[in-house]
Amino acid sequence: MFHPNGLARAAIRFKPSSFVGTFVALLMMAAIVSACGIMLESGIRASAPPQRYANAPVVIEADQTSHLMVGSDEGRYDAGAEVPDRAWLDQALVKKTAAVDGVAAAIADVSYPVRPAGDGGSPLTAYGWGSTAFTGTELTSGSAPRAGEAVLGGGARIGDRIALETPGGKREFTVSGLTGGAGAVWFTDAEAVALSGHPGKIDAIAVLTEPGTATGTVKDRLTEVLGSGHDKPKARTGDARAVIEDSGITMAKETLGGIGGSFGGIAAMVAVFTAAGTVALSVGLRRREFALLRAIGATPRQVRRSIATEALLVAPLAGALGCVPGAALAVWWFGQLEEKGAIPEAVDLTVSWLPPAVAVGAALVTALFAGFMAARKPSRIKPGQALADASVERVSFGWIRTPLGVAALVGGLVLSGVAAETGGDDAANAALGVVMLFMLAVALLGPLVARACAELFGLPLRAAGAAASLAVANSRTNARRLASAITPIVLAMAFSSVLLFLQTSTDRVTERQQRDGITADHVVTGRDGLLPLDAAERASRTPGVSAAVSLLRTSVLVKSEGAEDTMLYASAQGIGGRAADLPKVQNLDVREGSLQGLAPGKIAIDAALAKSAEVSVGERLGFRLPDGKKSSAEVIALYGRGLGLAQVTLPEQSLAGHVTAPYPGDLLVRADQEAAESLNALGTVHDRDGFAATRSPDREINAWANTVMAAILGGFAAVAAANTLVMTVLDRRRELGMLRLIGSTRRQVMGMIRWEALLVTVAGVVLGTAIALATLIPMTKGMTGEAPYIPPVLYGSLVAATLGLGLVATGLPARAALR
Repeated sequence: MFHPNGLARAAIRFKPSSFVGTFVALLMMAAIVSACGIMLESGIRASAPPQRYANAPVVIEADQTSHLMVGSDEGRYDAGAEVPDRAWLDQALVKKTAAVDGVAAAIADVSYPVRPAGDGGSPLTAYGWGSTAFTGTELTSGSAPRAGEAVLGGGARIGDRIALETPGGKREFTVSGLTGGAGAVWFTDAEAVALSGHPGKIDAIAVLTEPGTATGTVKDRLTEVLGSGHDKPKARTGDARAVIEDSGITMAKETLGGIGGSFGGIAAMVAVFTAAGTVALSVGLRRREFALLRAIGATPRQVRRSIATEALLVAPLAGALGCVPGAALAVWWFGQLEEKGAIPEAVDLTVSWLPPAVAVGAALVTALFAGFMAARKPSRIKPGQALADASVERVSFGWIRTPLGVAALVGGLVLSGVAAETGGDDAANAALGVVMLFMLAVALLGPLVARACAELFGLPLRAAGAAASLAVANSRTNARRLASAITPIVLAMAFSSVLLFLQTSTDRVTERQQRDGITADHVVTGRDGLLPLDAAERASRTPGVSAAVSLLRTSVLVKSEGAEDTMLYASAQGIGGRAADLPKVQNLDVREGSLQGLAPGKIAIDAALAKSAEVSVGERLGFRLPDGKKSSAEVIALYGRGLGLAQVTLPEQSLAGHVTAPYPGDLLVRADQEAAESLNALGTVHDRDGFAATRSPDREINAWANTVMAAILGGFAAVAAANTLVMTVLDRRRELGMLRLIGSTRRQVMGMIRWEALLVTVAGVVLGTAIALATLIPMTKGMTGEAPYIPPVLYGSLVAATLGLGLVATGLPARAALR
């Protein structure tokens, strides 16, 4: 008698308004999933053609991962991380490589910055002359360098004497030749390695193959000779060679992978979650229709099949159309990252069929699953009771969703307490679980939460007149409808608040720590980012200078002893000059120990980092230097301004030979104004406040990224909330018409709608804010040691936008329904 496929087509044809909300929700979900999928795929496939190594078929580099094997037996895994700077190869490996069958030449390659000695000139990049065999660099005049000689890219004449400050010290060279390239200098291969600051170590080995020998064959032979596995050198071919010459490609992989993977996972889950709620609401709003079908003899299978067919008719089209704005979002997002320098220009956005296919599939599965779950009750109900049950909503105790919701709520509370007791990244990771558990609890306990909100927020509304009282009564008796409207508003408030206020909290603490921590009168920065190696000594000899300390900024890796062993990146500053002068120019807020004993083998660390690493004053901290080498030192002090200054403080001698560019970036000086003018010869002089007000590019990119992610998640949730509110109001046309028939004025009906919208949005704002605070408090406590900072204007704007959204999304369809 009944044909479910025909019923589904008829429902969509004659009642299209019932499916518009579902269509919009699935379209938005597909847009989010496809955009994040495109970013993730671009990160996985991020590559660029090699430039410097274009003519070297195989390039060998050291393993750039600092490995940390944890666990045992089958559960053993590598929790390591990429080295902060660069790991180098042993130079003796060149002869071993050259002896491999099929290798025509093995060339040791190094590159590092050098500075013209004195106070002028821009830094140059130094190479060994042997690298010209694969770069194609040719002399325009003169001859190749010999010992004590150098070839320049320009700006000099053959025979000139030039003084250069190299990582291995200051040296004078005679210009033996000139090339067409600018900004570079070439030494003999032996001197290039000796002056690199890490003698006996090289960046890479460029391998030239014999004619007729396949590149893959040579690579396999080299792998056999070099060995495989952890800590073994890696032979690279194809586009993988570009990663050796440009670390920005690795950074692009991490950035895009983080956006598409970490954020994309959360965004996709929120999108699927919200779309499923909208589909379920759409089915729930049609319970009278399904009740009528059951009353006239439709079987449960026919009802379920009809709903499944509706999903098959709506979801693929919505998913396919949603991929268009998803691709546009990915293109814009990628372009912005590229413009801000987070992604090299050589890396391209990858757009294939896979992310759209996944997005369409996710839309279809979501619609089918949500429709099936929502259809369970109306399809199983007895025909005689169908119409009676459809006329009155019942908020029943679900024997599946209610226990799961309570478990999620308890889990969120427990995890919030755990996050509050941990520190650093452990607190941040735990806090992310907190927000997800609380959101799951709100979804599962939605009708009960909605009814409680109606009771709580309805108390003051009862005194606001008949319209408000009627709004409260409607909200109490239609808790499921209310829950469908509250949930996306909670999502928008919770996730947007966490992303925005985490950034404002860390920025505020960072800026304050930097402002309070710099006690120097002046800060000198290199005009090209590099100061002379002896900047502190030269400054201390300047009349009027009472203290001068140079800072070499880098990062080290520290093992976290939290719930899971991981390697944490910790910012580090290498102190140049007298260690006794450090407290005169920088106030680290020492809480335990003293900085007086700072020397090789002794370090001071941030208190939050010490908590993560589980070390205290007097104990030894094991860590990995910027090149990945293992080291340890005695902790002599714990301080509190690591976020704004540096998490690890150690003598610059401890970093010697472990960084590519050992030049300090900042010079802190205690001096009078006359001395400050003399310091202009070293670099750009800032006063204390001017330097503290500057923001690092990384912080600006992070702030921008968090804002964009908050806008995407918040915007999606806001559209979903508006979509849900419109659907619920349009479904109430009969109710609104009945109110008008029994004597209610148009103004009274609109007043009731506005009060309902106010109740829904206030409930969503309160719940979303509570979840955000439960997440932010342990997160910021662990990361900054302070409570979250919530700018009143920014928070007020979020609340105002939410209230405005609720009023508009209910007011406009209500006016249309009343006409």
